[in-house]
Amino acid sequence: MERGNGTSGAGGGAAHVSPYCGDLLVDLHDVYVHYHGYASLLVCAFGSVANVLNIAVLTRKEMVSPTNAILTGLAVADLLVMVEYVPFAYHMYLRPANYPRADRFSYNWSLFVLLHSDFSQAFHTISIWLTVTLAVWRYVAVVHPQINRIWCRMETTLSAIALGYLVCPIICIPSYLSFNLFSRVETLDANGNRPASALQSALRRANNGTDVHTGHGTGGGGFSIGTSGGGGEVGGVGKDSGGPLRNVTLYYVNVSDLATSTYLADINFWVYSVVIKIIPCVALTVLSLRLICALLEAKRRRAKLTGSGRKSADKERQTDRTTRMLLAVLLLFLITEFPQGILGLLTLLLGKRFFQDCYQNMGEVMDMLALVNSAINFILYCVMSRQFRNTFSLLFLPSWISKAESQALSHGNPTTTQVTQV
Repeated sequence: MERGNGTSGAGGGAAHVSPYCGDLLVDLHDVYVHYHGYASLLVCAFGSVANVLNIAVLTRKEMVSPTNAILTGLAVADLLVMVEYVPFAYHMYLRPANYPRADRFSYNWSLFVLLHSDFSQAFHTISIWLTVTLAVWRYVAVVHPQINRIWCRMETTLSAIALGYLVCPIICIPSYLSFNLFSRVETLDANGNRPASALQSALRRANNGTDVHTGHGTGGGGFSIGTSGGGGEVGGVGKDSGGPLRNVTLYYVNVSDLATSTYLADINFWVYSVVIKIIPCVALTVLSLRLICALLEAKRRRAKLTGSGRKSADKERQTDRTTRMLLAVLLLFLITEFPQGILGLLTLLLGKRFFQDCYQNMGEVMDMLALVNSAINFILYCVMSRQFRNTFSLLFLPSWISKAESQALSHGNPTTTQVTQV
């Protein structure tokens, strides 16, 4: 949800020496931004298909369980984030540089950028809520199995999922109120672009931080304020067409008057960095460590079991495999989300200059991390869950492959068992 304002990107990222992150970060941003649109489309294409497959497999009758219900809710949220990011990436990063300004900053497209920010912020927050819920459910199942059937039954799970889809958009209200559409009349040529003679004055305004921009938004829940290389303020400047000039009303996403005249902007940062990012990451870290300790304890217990306890040992191994898979999901979440929370908190502590020097120039990278997090769970399920693989093969692989695999398992083929066993 990166919104517009500020001086990073094509407009003025290299206009001063950064006291915090140095010009190297600006240079890296200016290089990567040209590839971000293509990379994000590839990730979104793979992730959208993968999450559709996740939903198809996890909702099968034999796969129904509280844990899989949460994973299904997570897949739906991630799918919506990635599908919606595709037109945004096209508009902000993949349109040609000479795409008419009158169209790039039209009311409809600028409204879309604003709604994109709100939409992706809300649904990525839902994804975070469900990830934390998943960790809590798994923690109760492993550490307190005696109360698991009471606290984590299917009815309670569905209520927790519904609560996430209802509460998370409400938590994001400060973000919705912090940004708005603003209009400005500009003189454009017959092609809908700035006359070449207006380029230098536009650059001077951008470098002084007085120009407004549409921002680049994130599927990852960030909201840094700045321009993207694909849709920056100084784009759409071409050769003079020789035709008559005309005044056109253009629209931009920028900080709202309410945010600038109150403490709403600070509240928004606190909610984003602390409530949405840091608190869930701390909770997941603690729960993950407890789950790892529980895995080690279960391994010690199995070492003491005799042959008569084989059935119990097999059941514990299945529990361990499921827990390891979910730990991988949680650790991936921590890797992609915790840095965003830290950057947001540093912005609160260090102020606007850190925001412009560091946070803005990390916008596309944070987008990509969040999109990868939303897309890669399918691979984790396939690698780490035998039940998921078996159900997937029955649904989507040719029948003769699924039949051969089932026969091999039923006859105890050691090679096949070793491959499918996690």
